[in-house]
Amino acid sequence: MHTVKSSTARKTGIVAASSALLLLVGAIIAMKMDGPPSRADPDNLSQVSVGKRLYDAHCASCHGTGLEGQPDWRKKLPNGRMPAPPHDATGHTWHHTDSMLFSITKYGLLPGKYAPPDYRSDMPAFIGTLSDEEIWAVLAYIKSFWPQELRKAQRDLTLHKH
Repeated sequence: MHTVKSSTARKTGIVAASSALLLLVGAIIAMKMDGPPSRADPDNLSQVSVGKRLYDAHCASCHGTGLEGQPDWRKKLPNGRMPAPPHDATGHTWHHTDSMLFSITKYGLLPGKYAPPDYRSDMPAFIGTLSDEEIWAVLAYIKSFWPQELRKAQRDLTLHKH
């Protein structure tokens, strides 16, 4: 009788451990696919410094040297496209998750995926221009401009969407 209970307990323990291992592996795979929410760290001065250099070279001409965006950024231009929005606290960048910001930067602002189907902008894809780590650095730089309460709101949004 003692042997049966011991054997059953051992099997139950093995099943529980296997299940936990599968959950852990699944979580790791999911993080690698979407990228962990902390890849853009506005408190990492080294990453922010790299991000500033890249932002100045690739983003400031449209989004502004102070992240202020283009004038009247909510109104269509005569060509039907939308102006570049601000990335500072006055814009809506902080309303999006890290994975969405990363994807928009890497693949461009795809209508129907990251914007309404009829939305048109001049946002290019940086897939051939910036590495993933460079994109995360630019995002860290942008986040470094946000006040703590907006950083927290965006971090919470990012964590709850993963």
